Amino acid sequence: MRTSPSRARVAVLGGGVIGVATATQLARRGAEVVLVTEAELADGASGRSLSWLNSFGGMRSQAYHQLRLLGIDRYRTLAARLPSPDFLKFDGGLTWAAPGEESHRVAFEHMRHNGYDAVWLTRDEVAQWTPGVDPAAIPDEGAVFNPGEGWVDLVALVQRLAGQFTAAGGRILTGGGAADVVVESGRAVAVRTGAGERIDADAVLLATGADVPRMVRQYGVEIPDATPQALLVRTKAVDTALRATLNTPRVALRPAPGGTLVMDSDASAAEVIAHADGSYEVKDSTVEQLLREASAVLAGHPQLELDSYGVGRKPIPGDGEPVFGELDVVPGLFVAFTHSGATLALIAGELLADEMTTGERSPLLEAFRPSRFR
Repeated sequence: MRTSPSRARVAVLGGGVIGVATATQLARRGAEVVLVTEAELADGASGRSLSWLNSFGGMRSQAYHQLRLLGIDRYRTLAARLPSPDFLKFDGGLTWAAPGEESHRVAFEHMRHNGYDAVWLTRDEVAQWTPGVDPAAIPDEGAVFNPGEGWVDLVALVQRLAGQFTAAGGRILTGGGAADVVVESGRAVAVRTGAGERIDADAVLLATGADVPRMVRQYGVEIPDATPQALLVRTKAVDTALRATLNTPRVALRPAPGGTLVMDSDASAAEVIAHADGSYEVKDSTVEQLLREASAVLAGHPQLELDSYGVGRKPIPGDGEPVFGELDVVPGLFVAFTHSGATLALIAGELLADEMTTGERSPLLEAFRPSRFR
């Protein structure tokens, strides 16, 4: 879509952090934007994300690593402009592997080779770098601390971005039901909400999380999909000195606004029962075990009480790399489908908004075009 004297019209499907971030950037660029979400803002994957801001490890392309670093940079800019935000912190990340796991050392060496800030700590050194962790939980091999990493509460971020979006003239349509893209003469020209409202547009962005592969399949576009189910547990307020994000063999957790903690694990997610009607069943024993695992790695082993949990699908492309950009077979239809949505949201919103308003393809997104799967 090329910039013209008329105001560009864009429809964004998806009320998660990438959809709202892109919509906000579009509105700032003068586009006439309508954001449509099936239910409420951030009630999908963004509402149940650990949202660890990082580029830890080395099992990704250099282009992906670079994009993640740019994503972290945008959050640092945001944090610097806000007076002590409680929803965005850069207190580092501490990670350790199961005893004898050699891949952890390999990941550390790779990060050091790339200049990614990483420090290998012994059990006795952990308390000097980050408080609130029980040293006894650290294996003999030690742990990796990444001082530059952080976390963001995506629900709070989405609410903030939504306010900026509407202030810039954008329109938010919540409770729109399952919306579809209207394609005429081979081009995306509108979206139709579940209630039947047609919203004409010069460009459409699909930022519908795990639904993106299904929604583009009708156009002959196959995006490999490795989306798993996810479970995020939130505690009631707890007295702990923990500030960093912890990633351990049995639980990942971080602080959250209000003195609470949020946590997840692959093992707990695997115990979630998905029913044919799209609903999920979470056993009490699954949640209780996750709370116990979290308490076991915290100093003083505080009693953790359940406040709430979120369950559903976590978007992950089949090759692990983001999928961003326009479908070459349906001009005007753009997609955003990615893991690490929290880390990438702000930079992806900028780059997608630029492409949708100028028609110029960003070199930073070239490696992530949906056409790579053809």
